[in-house]
Amino acid sequence: MTELSRKADLLSAYEREEIDRWLERYPKDQKQSALLAALRAVMHEDHYVSIPKMDAVADYLGLDEIAVYEVASFYSMYELDEKSAGRYSISVCTNVSCHLRGSGEIVKHIETKLGVKTGETTADGKFFIKVEEECLAACSGAPMMQVNHVYHTDLTTEKVDEILDGLE
Repeated sequence: MTELSRKADLLSAYEREEIDRWLERYPKDQKQSALLAALRAVMHEDHYVSIPKMDAVADYLGLDEIAVYEVASFYSMYELDEKSAGRYSISVCTNVSCHLRGSGEIVKHIETKLGVKTGETTADGKFFIKVEEECLAACSGAPMMQVNHVYHTDLTTEKVDEILDGLE
């Protein structure tokens, strides 16, 4: 067994199927196009992207490891630290539109409700509040947040409670 195949073996069947599904959308010589989806698949399984999993993705896609590290560290949607591996990752937009419509109050409400500060994970590992996001591109629905990359707009503290309380 080669080192390449050992690294690729770190990927679960789900992760490989998901990556393969995305690879079908692109020309054979454009495997890097599936990188964002590959990292998202790893996040789906592990709730964060470890260096060994990044190496496995690089090998599976035939990319240099540094190319995967650069992408994973550039985009705020990927968690790179196991300590940030809550089952639900919460991102609250704090850019000007959301800020003017009360995102600061939303952040404080979530911190109080969950008993952790931004950048922390709850003791049970269920929730992680990401560092405040500069912009999540939903200004018309401000204030807004994402929970595991699902958009929730026009937030109120009551709506936040409904969303968070509805998660298992």
